[in-house]
Amino acid sequence: MKDVAVSDLKKKDQDKASETIQGKDKRAPGKPVDFDGKASTNGVSSRLPGFYELPISERLNIIQSFAGLTKAETDSLAASSALGGDLVDVFIENGIGTFELPLGIATNFRINGKEYLIPMAVEETSVIAAASHGAKLARAGGGFTGIASPPIMTGQVQLLLREKVDFDQILIARKAELIDYANKGHDRLLERGGGAIDMTWRLIPEINSLVIHLHINTCDAMGANIVNTMCEKISVVLAELFECDVGLRILTNLTDRRMVKVSCSIPSAAFDSPTFDGNEVVRRIVGAYDFAFYDIYRAATNNKGVMNGIDPVLIATGNDWRAVESGAHAWAAHKGVYRPLAVWTHDSDFNLHGTLEIPMAVGVVGGVTKLHPSAKANLKILGSPDASEFALIVTAVGLAQNLSALRALASEGIQRGHMSLHKRNLDLLTRQGATKK
Repeated sequence: MKDVAVSDLKKKDQDKASETIQGKDKRAPGKPVDFDGKASTNGVSSRLPGFYELPISERLNIIQSFAGLTKAETDSLAASSALGGDLVDVFIENGIGTFELPLGIATNFRINGKEYLIPMAVEETSVIAAASHGAKLARAGGGFTGIASPPIMTGQVQLLLREKVDFDQILIARKAELIDYANKGHDRLLERGGGAIDMTWRLIPEINSLVIHLHINTCDAMGANIVNTMCEKISVVLAELFECDVGLRILTNLTDRRMVKVSCSIPSAAFDSPTFDGNEVVRRIVGAYDFAFYDIYRAATNNKGVMNGIDPVLIATGNDWRAVESGAHAWAAHKGVYRPLAVWTHDSDFNLHGTLEIPMAVGVVGGVTKLHPSAKANLKILGSPDASEFALIVTAVGLAQNLSALRALASEGIQRGHMSLHKRNLDLLTRQGATKK
């Protein structure tokens, strides 16, 4: 792959970037430190000053060192056609080729004390820069902290009842039996601590439907296939318990038992600039959140900004970004009104507090995540996380992205930074137009 250098750095700047990735600086040789003076739990740092100015080949060398990638894994990231025709035919139908997206790295992320470099596949100018800047702001308060619930997916079996029946009595009596039946033949999943663990139900009287919810621990998989398989399986038994027609049997993407909550707290001084007072920026960020809370038009755009961070990480790792999108937007409206996904408040000292709680059905095994060479390499860059850790990472990127956008809107405006980066696209279009003429 030919280098596309934005600019050349002097040798000392390249050495500084290499030392940063190793978690060292010249003041304390061999000691894992960070530029904010706090040690990381994994002995490296995601703070890479000047990283964006390096040639692509040098950036790849740094990522290779950070993640311990093999040459083949590094080459899969750099190659223009890492996805061969044989895999195209496995992944989709009627395949004719591939459609590429730029792949970049967001820096500065510290999550639960651990340092991460974040691979993101996205075509939109300024997304990666914004995520990196949001993470840098969060570092001023120690980075992001978060928790993830167990990876519980939910499947639905719809029963169209033909007569009134005491379904509670029947289902309570047969619940354990139905769960055991769902798990039969899934020994490997059970050995890993997974499998169907609970069953709930509710009646929708408007359509005379009894809806059974089967809750399944899918371990490190997203789990759509196993959930759908189990739903179809138990529907046969359920149909024998009731006078009914069997309706739909499929997972729900509103995975409200598979939630992640990530937070950050940032001192107002982090927002100080020659033009803006930090306290005022914090006040405006909270005001922007309030606007989204009470206005659905603003909330839609606000939440698109959250997903600007989440989707590129999911795409880069071969995850189903459409499923996460649908769950996120459903969750935003789960109380009956569409609201902003992330919540922003400040205390009396104008320290900014942000929280993003969101359904996050992701996987690190199975399907594209284990077959696509670039997806495999990108998961390795993230430290080969399990599904719960990966969900935390993705959610932190969404919160960072929202923070960066709101900070820009609350100060100089969104277009200044975006258009300064977008200018490269416009310059390229101008040059291509001149060439065609």
